[in-house]
Amino acid sequence: MNKFHEVLTEQLSRESSFINDNGELKKFIIIDAAYNINHRLIELLIEIDEIKNKFFTEIKGHWVFNINLFVQYMENKNFLKDSYTRYKNKIGLNINGKFLNQRNEVSLVWPFKDCVLEGGQTTEDQKRSEIFFNELLAQEEIDQLFEPKVLTNWKRYTTDGKEKVTKLKTDIKGNLKENLIIKGNNLLALHSLLPRFEEKVKLIYIDPPYNTGNDSFGYNDNFNHSTWLTFMKNRLDVAKRLLRKNGVLIVHCDFIEDSYLKILMDDIFGRNNFINHIAIKDSHPSGLKMSARNKTIIKTKSTMIVYKNSDKIKINPIYQKRQIWDTHFNTFVDINDKLLPKYSLKEYIEKNEICDQSFQLNRYALENEDFLKFALANRNKIFQSTKEIPKNAKDLSKKNWDNVIQYKKGEFAFNGRRLSPLNKSIYNVGFDKYIIEYFGKLICDFWDDVDFNNSQNEGGVSFPSGKKPELLLARLISMFTEENDIVLDYHLGSGTTSAVSHKLGRQYIGIEQLDYGKNDSTIRMQNVIGKKIKKDGEWIDTIDCDKSGISKAVNWQGGGDFIYCELKKYNQTFIEQIEFTKDSKELLKIWEEMKERSFINYNVDIKKQDEEIEEFKKLTLKQQKEILLHILNKNQLYVNLSSIDDDDFKVSDEDKKLTKEFYEIEKEQESTQMETGLQL
Repeated sequence: MNKFHEVLTEQLSRESSFINDNGELKKFIIIDAAYNINHRLIELLIEIDEIKNKFFTEIKGHWVFNINLFVQYMENKNFLKDSYTRYKNKIGLNINGKFLNQRNEVSLVWPFKDCVLEGGQTTEDQKRSEIFFNELLAQEEIDQLFEPKVLTNWKRYTTDGKEKVTKLKTDIKGNLKENLIIKGNNLLALHSLLPRFEEKVKLIYIDPPYNTGNDSFGYNDNFNHSTWLTFMKNRLDVAKRLLRKNGVLIVHCDFIEDSYLKILMDDIFGRNNFINHIAIKDSHPSGLKMSARNKTIIKTKSTMIVYKNSDKIKINPIYQKRQIWDTHFNTFVDINDKLLPKYSLKEYIEKNEICDQSFQLNRYALENEDFLKFALANRNKIFQSTKEIPKNAKDLSKKNWDNVIQYKKGEFAFNGRRLSPLNKSIYNVGFDKYIIEYFGKLICDFWDDVDFNNSQNEGGVSFPSGKKPELLLARLISMFTEENDIVLDYHLGSGTTSAVSHKLGRQYIGIEQLDYGKNDSTIRMQNVIGKKIKKDGEWIDTIDCDKSGISKAVNWQGGGDFIYCELKKYNQTFIEQIEFTKDSKELLKIWEEMKERSFINYNVDIKKQDEEIEEFKKLTLKQQKEILLHILNKNQLYVNLSSIDDDDFKVSDEDKKLTKEFYEIEKEQESTQMETGLQL
């Protein structure tokens, strides 16, 4: 590499979005930045005279960027050349002389936001730059990508354990009434839900990767900013189509992206459909966080962004318990006595020996059970003084103002000011139908009472961080849905959304790409449903089920069922094999199988690949993997519904039956026969 190459490489490397995890320049990203006159790129190029003089021309005191010259230089095989790049060029990864990663169809720059980022995921410890297969497909291919997929590996889980799925449950109108957990790419799974669930979902809650660069939840969320926005937009677009007109979508995020996400969601849902940000205290300023206290303001909150789908929305208010007694309530009035005698609340309690002698009427009074019972029973006799009585009541004689007066039916005043009764501070506290009467306050847009510290083992699965408490989801589901409504989470993770939905009697759909093993959502849901147990050799009514989270609050006793299924893999199988391969010998065996069974990009010359196999062997294992991943057609990761009867895909009769039932294919065929009188 000559000196100018070195200077240019060093300068471009100063921008983190221009380099990958290995410190290598992302040529296609830089080229797209040039085409879009990216300010940061121009700033870097014009900063060094040697670079500026090569790629800019001075015209009447203004420097004009020669885009074509810069792009030609970046594309030149002598710039950043290596055996890997030369090899890719040889085997034909190009269209009309331009290599795929130099074309706008595969650009990840945010100006190309109308493209699609497929976002495939395998394991959290994979750190290569294509972990999400960040290739934006040409428009003519997108329809095929979004076609509904064949579903496979069907299982029903009940209190009797795992069972075969023989038929799908529907209501009298033909609506599918199954709880579903679907494994596979969430973008493609969302599109596969459209035929059956378009405009039928009441609530969508997602807790996506936050784009922090460090996410132990299981997602490799090392996105760059524009890629993350593209990833989110693709999924939010289709998610909106699944929502009912009175539906709500909630995205959990943090300060890294929430401002940008708000603008994106304004564009998708409309600014007038924004409901609010909910700030949640989810951590404490302790431990390692404190080491940065002199460098930043410690983060202790996350955010939920809430949007409605239209003006047709009903929110069920949720109240939380007050822990502190409001000492302004300091008057007791016997409203059953015509004379309306007034007492100091403290004096009345002492005179009637309501509590023991140690009792203090202070902000901690609710901790005394005797006082708590007394206050609840006398809620309409305990008052606080508020604003003045209405002007139309001023004709009452002031000489009576030293006494309590009833200036209006059920309205009392003392000394010219209204007396507000304690019963106005008592609400149905809790969530859904699991409520009690208590001193409550309305839950608004700041939640500081949800315990995140003790939720890691809820549901019998362990997620040290990232897992959301069941109480959080219980509130959201109670606020925006009713029993039997459909709740969707397409970043299901540990399964909190499905677990809470199940316990609250909602129908749910969960989508997850990753397999968390013994901490998977399917394991959690089996714990929630529970198992029948025997005692002395006989089955008994009690079910052994999950007792964590909201179980006690809702008296959860187990029961119910859910269906697990997967998008049927095709090229995705090869991708996963490539990812987990440990040596080149094993990789070459995969290549031989790919030639026979996989879909390969149409512009790749297989014969040329085999002719250059010795040069292929000289590449590093990482580079070999990238070559094979480039070769695979990402439009064929899963089997399309239209190919269900194609023998090459080996769809079993069982999967054909259930997939067609899921998409109501037989029903459509029967309807067509009736309309046309033709046999299909």
